[in-house]
Amino acid sequence: MRAMVLEAVGEPLVLRQAADPEPGSGEIRLRVEACGVCRTDLHVVDGELPAIATPVVPGHEVVGRIDRIGKGVHQLGPGQRVGVPWLGSTCGTCEYCLCGRENLCDTPGFTGYTRPGGFASHLVARAEFCIPLAEDADPVATAPLLCAGLIGWRALCRTGQARVLGIYGFGAAAHLLAQVARHQGRRVYAFTRNGDLAAQAFARSQGVAWAGDADATAPEPLDAAIIFAPAGELVPVALKAVRKGGRVVCGGIHMSDIPGFPYRLLWEERELVSVANLTRADAPAFFAEAARAGVCATTRRYPLEAANEALDDLRHGRLDGAAVLVP
Repeated sequence: MRAMVLEAVGEPLVLRQAADPEPGSGEIRLRVEACGVCRTDLHVVDGELPAIATPVVPGHEVVGRIDRIGKGVHQLGPGQRVGVPWLGSTCGTCEYCLCGRENLCDTPGFTGYTRPGGFASHLVARAEFCIPLAEDADPVATAPLLCAGLIGWRALCRTGQARVLGIYGFGAAAHLLAQVARHQGRRVYAFTRNGDLAAQAFARSQGVAWAGDADATAPEPLDAAIIFAPAGELVPVALKAVRKGGRVVCGGIHMSDIPGFPYRLLWEERELVSVANLTRADAPAFFAEAARAGVCATTRRYPLEAANEALDDLRHGRLDGAAVLVP
């Protein structure tokens, strides 16, 4: 197999050749067709997540076809197309797993972080955590749905019945989420880096009602806001933008420190919450809603060997939509 490997935190990935991995009991091996490049991959590469054990192969928006199955795998078969998301395993026995909140498992495994990921030609994954995909699914267009889409969906669900929705940071997750929210009859306002006219134009191309700078005042008070940008300074900005009883949802796995802010921004029953990881139940709900909404991912393809270029383009905001590696 070929893989782009993180051998030292903060250093570029290195292309390595190795024997194809063999699936163990309950596992499958798939030939990777496409793997999205997510901001979480940047957090892994840049050492912004805890306890990163190198070497590791990043990538957790993986689409591929099964080419070998391990013992005890009966629900999936060779040749089948599947997706491999961020949540790679759970213990199944902690209080969170037992009450339907496996996204908060005490001892989880994460694809491309604590388990090998999809920046490779082949990948081994736990079969029960793989998502069956349609045979006619476009691997490149589907890959970003496996994290940007799923986390965006989980964040959207946390906004409840909000009809006026603000999104701070308009990248891969936001452009997918905006399509779903519009389909549901919500009005979407997009907030981008100050002065980023290209990002604002891209947001408008996705049908948002308004797009402007992150510190701009929206045309009307928001019922809820979702922050995808890993910038803690946006939390008080978003709290100021939501109406009484509104909610601000932090959708990232990592964010810079949140600065102090006056209590009046939180008062009047405003809420600040986060989302963490995903559950297996999120996938069928999101994919069904995405199909109804006709969600279409905007992507830019890169060969596997250009993973560092893709990460750098994401790091510096040079992308509309999502980067996708194609081995």
